[in-house]
Amino acid sequence: MLPLDQLKELLYVAVIADALDSMGFRQQAVSIPFQAYTGIAKLAGRCKTTLWADMYDEDKHPYELELEAVDSCRSGDILICAAGGSRRSGIWGELLSTAAMNSGCCGAIVHGAVRDIEKMRAMQFPVLATDKSPYDSLHRQRVVDVDVKVVIDGVVFAPNDLVFADEDGLVVIPAHIEEEVIRKALEKVQAENITRDAIREGMKATAAYEKYGVL
Repeated sequence: MLPLDQLKELLYVAVIADALDSMGFRQQAVSIPFQAYTGIAKLAGRCKTTLWADMYDEDKHPYELELEAVDSCRSGDILICAAGGSRRSGIWGELLSTAAMNSGCCGAIVHGAVRDIEKMRAMQFPVLATDKSPYDSLHRQRVVDVDVKVVIDGVVFAPNDLVFADEDGLVVIPAHIEEEVIRKALEKVQAENITRDAIREGMKATAAYEKYGVL
């Protein structure tokens, strides 16, 4: 399989979703909107998962598991913060972004709120999230598990799964089928290019579909 950097340039979320559809995996794309708070919408990497919970008492071990997760990141990982869309605090910010970058992490996907947006934007660290909040997570939210399956909008994110993001949304490729999905997606990109060229040269869309079978 090609390196992730190359795949990020060659593939996009919609064509990956099409490849997954063709294999019967029809619930791999997140439908809720994520915003590219640092201005970088395109991501590709392997899931490093964290499960978050709201809390209403004093945290006896503040930041413990989130720091463990960030420090154990490997090159090419994307931090997945499954916080149920909570707006209780900004669970991801400048310092975690800095630590994640130092560990080789290539971005964060947060089903919840973030903060320090201007500083993260200046760092050019990709952060996709569903909301923002100025509040610190201390005594408000905490990581309760790391490197486990998490669910966002009905889509399972498992450790080491491939996740792609762009302006169309997020899509997850289960690790055990990634090679076949990538192959099918690359083949469709090539077929779409041929079809697009034919239409540009004057072929009617119906005729192009009948000839190439791609839309």
